[in-house]
Amino acid sequence: MYSSNPRDRKKDAGLYVPLISSTSPNLQPNSLAQEAWASSGPSSAALSHQPSRPTQQQRPPGSAPSRSKNPSSIAPGQPAPAARQRDKFVPLPDEEGDDPHNLLISQQQQLQASSLDGALTPSIFEDLPSSQLRLHPTPPPEDKRGRITLYCVAESFDRKKLDELLKMTYAAGSVMSYPDCFYVDYLKYSEDDPGADLFFFDYGVVACWGMTKNQEWTVVRGIAAQVQVRPLVEKEIEIDEFEYNFSATEKPHVRNDTVTLHRRFARDHKMKLAISYALSQSAKLSVYERNVVGIVLETKNLPESLAETGEVDISGHDIAKLIGKVFLQKSAVNLLSSVLDTPEFFWHAPDSFLTLYKRLNEYLELPERVELLNSRFSVLQEMLDMLRDHQNNCHSVRLEWTVIWLIVIEVVVGVLEVLGLFGMVGSEKK
Repeated sequence: MYSSNPRDRKKDAGLYVPLISSTSPNLQPNSLAQEAWASSGPSSAALSHQPSRPTQQQRPPGSAPSRSKNPSSIAPGQPAPAARQRDKFVPLPDEEGDDPHNLLISQQQQLQASSLDGALTPSIFEDLPSSQLRLHPTPPPEDKRGRITLYCVAESFDRKKLDELLKMTYAAGSVMSYPDCFYVDYLKYSEDDPGADLFFFDYGVVACWGMTKNQEWTVVRGIAAQVQVRPLVEKEIEIDEFEYNFSATEKPHVRNDTVTLHRRFARDHKMKLAISYALSQSAKLSVYERNVVGIVLETKNLPESLAETGEVDISGHDIAKLIGKVFLQKSAVNLLSSVLDTPEFFWHAPDSFLTLYKRLNEYLELPERVELLNSRFSVLQEMLDMLRDHQNNCHSVRLEWTVIWLIVIEVVVGVLEVLGLFGMVGSEKK
């Protein structure tokens, strides 16, 4: 698909990225990603035939979160639950009785495309009546498929520095700012091409639409690496891949990690932003899930040792450090991050955008994953509290025995002193 389109040659052209002062190290793709991507360059046509899946090389075995409707607590040492179901069909909002023939109106009756700030949502959604809809220019003549790639590379981005760098790198008017995101019109659309789009989320996630892998890594290494705050090490970088399909015949839905929408929305960057919010939150949540799995693996031998020998080979200081790790991760998920929050973008957007966002959350099973994550936090916290209590009890027992022996020694000394007073101890015979 990409090799036959002349825009690929334009898109693969080198991107000049100015450097600004930064102490963040340059980000390098891991060897697995380089090997996989080197074999699927611009001439690859696989994307046009089968949906892409989120890459798994960044996740340790057994780290996939459970997706059950009523997730239960997972004790440390138990195998991780199965991954989420990707082949389930989740319909996206669609207007009832929407007839494609009714949408083919004359060019004179079509309204010009405009920003959706204050504009009404397109007719893909069910929330607004047909009389309130605005149409975009004539859509591309055929279905368009492409990749959506999410990179979680840092805890967060320096927003001020990112704003400065984007304005230095891209043409004026190509960069738009939202409360917790920057949008970049990476490649302008043409009559037969939806173009390419970039989204930088404040919580350290980059979303790429319709870009080649070389272009994506150019952005990640050239721009994101300069504005990272607490960057993730290479093996912890989360990379998720999805696919989009702009079709004139299929009903809007998401299935097998492919988001299908009507082709007239190929140029609507705000719809892509609504979708990217859900996908980016899923990528960020995957990082927290992997961190929790790491703590589980680090502590899984402790309850086994306590059950077999009655003792644990860990100091109270190390237990306190583990408790601190669990608390930091729990606070990051529930207090500090945007994983659980509905983005501020939807406060001012049409309700249909919020509906789309919630449908994607349903497909990605975000509520269930957060519930399971908090359940694991609770199990870890209870286990570490138990170990801390055990250590405190052992320390108390040692102190008690020390006091007892001191009392015994004091009694013996006292007895000897009494015996000495009566001349029974220490007196010499004359």
